[in-house]
Amino acid sequence: MPVKGKTILIISGGVEAVPIIERAKALGLKVAVSDGNADAPGFRMADFKIIASTYDEKKTAELAFELNEAERIDGVMAAAADVPLTVAAVAERLKLPGISVNSARIVADKLLMKGTFSSSGVPVPWFSQVRSAEHLEKLLREKKTLVIKPVDSRGARGVVRLVEGVDIAWAFDEAMKNSPSSRVMAEEWINGRQISTESIITPDGVITPGLSDRNYEQLERFAPFVIEDGGDLPAILTEDERVEIDRIIGKVARAIGMKSGTIKGDIVIGESGPIVIEVAARLSGGYFCSHTIPLSTGTDFVGAAILLALGEEIGLNDFRPSAAKAVCQRFLFPEPGIVRKVSVPEMQEESLAMLKVYVKVGDEVKRITSHPCRAGMAVTTGDTREGARAAIKRVFDRVTVVVEPGIPV
Repeated sequence: MPVKGKTILIISGGVEAVPIIERAKALGLKVAVSDGNADAPGFRMADFKIIASTYDEKKTAELAFELNEAERIDGVMAAAADVPLTVAAVAERLKLPGISVNSARIVADKLLMKGTFSSSGVPVPWFSQVRSAEHLEKLLREKKTLVIKPVDSRGARGVVRLVEGVDIAWAFDEAMKNSPSSRVMAEEWINGRQISTESIITPDGVITPGLSDRNYEQLERFAPFVIEDGGDLPAILTEDERVEIDRIIGKVARAIGMKSGTIKGDIVIGESGPIVIEVAARLSGGYFCSHTIPLSTGTDFVGAAILLALGEEIGLNDFRPSAAKAVCQRFLFPEPGIVRKVSVPEMQEESLAMLKVYVKVGDEVKRITSHPCRAGMAVTTGDTREGARAAIKRVFDRVTVVVEPGIPV
C-alpha cells in the first residue's frame, strides 16, 4: 500500500483528533488539518492548515479546493467530529474517495436515518417526529417508555428519557433548543444491553473489531439525561450476536450507499436481537477507535480508516482482532460547582493506559446533561474485566477534584 508522501485532510484538530493525525504521520502521509479554532492542538502537527468551522461544509470545501491546487489532497476523513456533510462536500469537490453527499444527509438527520433503515429492513426502535409538547404527551400515553432527542445533534445533547416525574413541556423544549433545525423526535426506549460498535466496510464485506459494552451504571444518577459512563471491552456477546451485528451493519452500509469506509454504531440487544439506535459514518470520539479498540484487540482500526479514506484496498483478514484483552474506560463526574483544587499524582499503576483530567481550578462544573460535561477520563487494562475495573477504581480514588457548590457571579 504505497501511501507515503500522499496527503490526507483530517476534519477537526481537536484533542481527540490528535491520535489520528499521529497515525497518519506514522504512515508517511502529509496531513492537512481543518478546524475553526486557530489554536486547535491538531494544528501543531499539521503540514497544512485550513481555518474553517468543521460544520461549514461550503467554506471547508472551498479552502480545500484552493489547497489542492498547490498541494494535491488524496483523501479526506473526520476524526472525533460528527461532520459527515463537510467530509462529503470536500470529497465531492475534489473528486476523492469517501462518503457521498446523499449518504451524509442520511446519517446527519436521525429521522431520515431511521426512516431509511426501517424501509431497508434494518431493525430500529419505534420512532416518530414530535411537533409539540401536547403531541409528545399523546405519544407517551401510547408507548409508555420513550426518549426524546434532537434530530440533528450529537454527544447526547438534549436527549431526555421520559421517566416518571419529568415535565413533558420542559423535555420537549430541552430537545428543541439543542436542534439546529428545530426538529425533535421520540423513540421507544429498548431495555437491553447497549453496545458501541466500530466497523470496517469494504466491497468484500464487513468486520466489526470494536465491540464494547456501554456502561450505564449511573443512569439513575443523571436521569432524566442519558449519560454513558465509558465501557468495557471485549463486549460479552454470543457468536450468533456478533455475526448478526456484522450482518446488520452490512445492511446499514447498503441502505446509506456506503461501499467503503467506517461506521460507528450504537446498538441495543433487545428480546429479538440487535437493534440499531443510530450510526455515524466516521471514526468515533472518546478514544474508542484510537485507544480502547487496539488495546483490547490489537487491531489498527485507525490505520484501516486512513487507508480506506485514501481509496486503498485492504484485506478484512488484516484487521480481524488478534487478542481479547480486558479494557475498561470510565469518566470523571464531580458534583456541580466551582473547582477549588485538582490533584493528579503520578501513579505506578501498570494497568493504566490513559488518564486525562479536563478541569482546572476556577472552572465551573455544570450539571451533567450531555457527554461534553465529562470532567476527565481513564482507561485501564487487565487479564479480566474485573481486574480492569478494579484498576480504574484505584486510579480515580487517587484523583482529587474539590468542588465548592455554587456558581460564579
